[in-house]
Amino acid sequence: MKIDKKNKKSIRKAFGETLTQIGELNDRIVVMDSDLACSTQTKMFGEKFPDRFFDCGIAEQDMVATAAGLASEGKIPFISSFAMFATGRTYDQIRNAVCYPAFNVKIVGTHGGVTVGEDGATHQALEDIALMRNIPHMTVIVPADCRECEEVIKYASLHDGPMYIRISRCNVPDVFDEHYHFNIHKAVVVEEGHDVSLFTNGETLAEAIIAAEELKAEGISVEVVNIPVVKPLDFQTVIESVKKTKFAITVENHSIIGGLGTAICETLASRYPAKVYRIGIHDEFGQSGKSDELLEYYGLNSTTLAKRIRTMYKKEQENN
Repeated sequence: MKIDKKNKKSIRKAFGETLTQIGELNDRIVVMDSDLACSTQTKMFGEKFPDRFFDCGIAEQDMVATAAGLASEGKIPFISSFAMFATGRTYDQIRNAVCYPAFNVKIVGTHGGVTVGEDGATHQALEDIALMRNIPHMTVIVPADCRECEEVIKYASLHDGPMYIRISRCNVPDVFDEHYHFNIHKAVVVEEGHDVSLFTNGETLAEAIIAAEELKAEGISVEVVNIPVVKPLDFQTVIESVKKTKFAITVENHSIIGGLGTAICETLASRYPAKVYRIGIHDEFGQSGKSDELLEYYGLNSTTLAKRIRTMYKKEQENN
């Protein structure tokens, strides 16, 4: 698969446009934001349906509690803010007001991971997936490109129950075309291989595919598996891949504690024990910088990923 990194698109814009499209089909959908509608792109829905859009101001806890109330009356609230504020500032309300009664509230956290960039550590959610996947009844999804984001938002409007969807601030290249259809029960093997199983999602998927292409030229065959649904995890696809390669690497724009890497480790530990290397943010906060520079610094861009995978693979070969 070839990735054109020069042609990037706004995944936030895809979110706003899709939200507006489904709003035309279902008048039960309402949208709430916390003074960030321009950044999250929910402004598109607000301009089209002002009577169903509510800017709650910088009061994210109130926003979540109000969304729970609307859901209890049959509405389908989509609420959005930066991932840091949508999950961290509102954890109590999400846990007790949304997930405990299993209300039909969709939480979309934009600006996830270090690719928030210059806003720095206070705005870079590196723990949000860990927080959300730990709550009963919550579904957690991390789309990789605009097409997958569109599919996920459409699915969310039909799915009954709490859902957390995490998207990035930075623009992303296309990975999937118009033929791609999201399946909540299935991970997607985007590149087949037999030496290494690489599991990832979000904006690091494109980087992983490019890294795999570089390594293929060196004779290292990397199977790249997109895991958009962190919870409930498609453990069958994970196990099938690792049975073939005997070696797993996870890549995520998130802390290696509690996120995708942890989910893969939990799955393999209980069903098919195997060596797993986790690539992501270690036990630390992010920092201010340009998104591309931060991806490189934390070893998440294609060049640094190729180097790290190469080193890990050679180490395993020497040990076996």
